[in-house]
Amino acid sequence: MIYSILKPLIRIALFFFCRKIYIQNKSAFNLKGPLLLTANHPNSFLDAIIIGAFFKQRVHFLARGDAFNKPYHRFLLSLLNMIPIYRLSEGKENLVNNNYAFAASKKILENKGIVLIFIEGICLLTNQLQPFKKGAARIAIDYQGQIELQILPIGIAYDRFNAWGKTVQLALGNPILAKQLLPFADRAKNMNYFNIEIKHRLEQLIIVPSTSQTKKSKGLHLLAYLGILLHQPFFSVIQKQVKSKTNRTVFYDSVLFGSLFILYPFYLILISIIAYWFIGISTYFILVLFIISARTIVLCKNPAK
Repeated sequence: MIYSILKPLIRIALFFFCRKIYIQNKSAFNLKGPLLLTANHPNSFLDAIIIGAFFKQRVHFLARGDAFNKPYHRFLLSLLNMIPIYRLSEGKENLVNNNYAFAASKKILENKGIVLIFIEGICLLTNQLQPFKKGAARIAIDYQGQIELQILPIGIAYDRFNAWGKTVQLALGNPILAKQLLPFADRAKNMNYFNIEIKHRLEQLIIVPSTSQTKKSKGLHLLAYLGILLHQPFFSVIQKQVKSKTNRTVFYDSVLFGSLFILYPFYLILISIIAYWFIGISTYFILVLFIISARTIVLCKNPAK
């Protein structure tokens, strides 16, 4: 319920957070489960947000377990269909909890669902592929549904990190039957072959977008300057807090997006009330001005910043 309500709102929010999201092979968004999405992982939770926002069917995500440590974090993330999965660096004692993650993924797939796993198992704020873990192969091998499981490789890349107004390239491959990636009787051989084949496909799907920017008209730049003045009191406070909270982590982009997604509507309501009661300006005019200028800021932002 919550997921279905949030998804279209997230797509709108991405329109204001990203300059452009280029999508290759859009038809793959219409695929139905059982479907295992295997993607690279350059930018923490923002990767999952972008990928999940465009699929027609509900997507379940395997996410790093340390984000679920606090009860309210676990509750909120579960509403977004996120399933915790732990790495050795997050405590050896937590690895036993991964049995739940794999069991949950298996059940979702056997119920004709879609599961997204970041096959590298780590995020380092880089478009370069990292060594693969065995989680995706394990899920594919353990699947026992009546309908054949398909694997869909997805490459996602950014023109920069730790910055809003970014350009994103999202490339979806062609679905592969799981049995084609698991041709051996030996489990270890299947895991190795699975990762080799997915890596070969992902290498072709990671397309780093250009940082170049087309020249904008003076009128558009003037509107952008106005937008900066209108949003600065709000944005500067949010950005400062997010930088402080995410210092030396990979979460800046995802936390900034989440904070703006939650708080920006309240800022619009507050400004609209103040403008109407103290100046007499129409609420609709304020909303249109802020929304248009917000998008203009993103379009005119210097890619180097």
